[in-house]
Amino acid sequence: MNDRKGFDSEIYLKEQSAAIFRRLSLFPEKLYLEFGGKLLNDFHAARVLPGYDPNVKVKLMQQLRDNLDIILCIYAGDIERRKLRADFGITYDADALKLIDDLGEWGLKVSAVVITRYEEQRAAKVFKDKLTRLGFKVYTHRYTRGYPTDVDTIVSEEGYGANEFILTEKPLVVVTGPGPGSGKLATCLSQLYHEHRRGVRAGYAKFETFPIWDLPLKHPVNVAYEAATADLGDFNLVDPFHLEAYGKQAINYNRDVEAFPLLKRILTRISGEGFIYKSPTDMGVNVVSKGIVDDAVVQEASRQEIIRRYFRYQCEYVLGFTEKATVERAELLMKELNLKPEDRAVVPLAREAAVEAQIKGKGHKGVYVGAALELRDGRMVKGYNSPLMHAASSAIINALKMLAGIPEHIHLLSPSILQQAAYLKQNILGGKALSLDLNEVLTCLAITAASSPASQLALEKIKELKGCEMHLTHMPTPGDETGLRRLGINLTSEPVFASKNLFLG
Repeated sequence: MNDRKGFDSEIYLKEQSAAIFRRLSLFPEKLYLEFGGKLLNDFHAARVLPGYDPNVKVKLMQQLRDNLDIILCIYAGDIERRKLRADFGITYDADALKLIDDLGEWGLKVSAVVITRYEEQRAAKVFKDKLTRLGFKVYTHRYTRGYPTDVDTIVSEEGYGANEFILTEKPLVVVTGPGPGSGKLATCLSQLYHEHRRGVRAGYAKFETFPIWDLPLKHPVNVAYEAATADLGDFNLVDPFHLEAYGKQAINYNRDVEAFPLLKRILTRISGEGFIYKSPTDMGVNVVSKGIVDDAVVQEASRQEIIRRYFRYQCEYVLGFTEKATVERAELLMKELNLKPEDRAVVPLAREAAVEAQIKGKGHKGVYVGAALELRDGRMVKGYNSPLMHAASSAIINALKMLAGIPEHIHLLSPSILQQAAYLKQNILGGKALSLDLNEVLTCLAITAASSPASQLALEKIKELKGCEMHLTHMPTPGDETGLRRLGINLTSEPVFASKNLFLG
């Protein structure tokens, strides 16, 4: 791993802002811009495009704020089944609330919240009532009658007309939501129907970071997008409509290509005019390729992301969170780019640490777990579990000592403190495991820092762990996983349980 920059966010911000204003000039009365992907904290983009600001989209919105309204969509079914956003470990409804708060901190206000495909689901109704009582404008849209085959019904008072019109004031309306399937497109089309009925010549465009339409189909950054959506069954392809219209290759993904003929019919029926877009690629305003300043860096970062996804899906399959087809898809993408798990530098080192733990006989209850962490300057550290500390905890402590220049033989945490914390955990709080997870060890480190200059020095280095790479030979416990996520460490692990216990609380 290194800190070489492959992407310039300032160049991208300037170019992307200009592209949106150019599109707005085609629809000066009103443009509905569907924002795909993550609006804030887009860590996938940051991983595959080193130098990409995870919050560049919201900075873009700040530049557009004088012309901007924001509509936030969330699918009622996601609220009802408490769907999780994997990178934060929170439900989609909680993520929607977090998004409203986060945008507010950036000086941006959500004009309206739309609960899509609403059928009086109990959890969705509670969510609606909560937001309404907090003073937000909340709308509910039901499943569109006639969709997807009966365009006459879709574009009628029984279809889009049955939805309540969302009043907006600015010429540019960003329609966003937490995750895929939130109903962004349906909301845009419903609004277009009502706008045209009111005599407003509104238009539609789409802003999606990936796939990058003007990079090759098998460019690693586009393959990394396929890996990120392997559980959805998405795949990239050459846009056939763009190829026919312009004789040029452009990369899009299957759902946009498949939906284009229907979308073209719907938008033509709504406007009563000729359709200005000749391909799904035409609808996009994405110019992310203009921000790439070192393609070799981007390609290598994307290969590493594909390997991370490979490990993640394997673990999710063991946990019952995904299907075998998803794992097979990830394996196929690995083979397409001739990648092996060992191409991730921390993987062989973690496996080596597990062997060392077994040789030294320090594994807890016969389970030997190895961990390896790569610092941003490329230096590597190892760790393994012991009766008092998890492998992830050990690796983090060793990394902090290396960053702080503290000799290896100096203890940051005395055995007596660890023993007292372990005693509290097992004998008073009723924990099953004696060994301390990362959250618990970091708490001990913070307490120790009050009386230990070495521990204080190590504590000050914690922020330097953000963006580092780690691999575990066993799946992390909840305390380890939460701690590593908060530190901003990119974790992978083998699809192996670290304990025979079914509940690791």
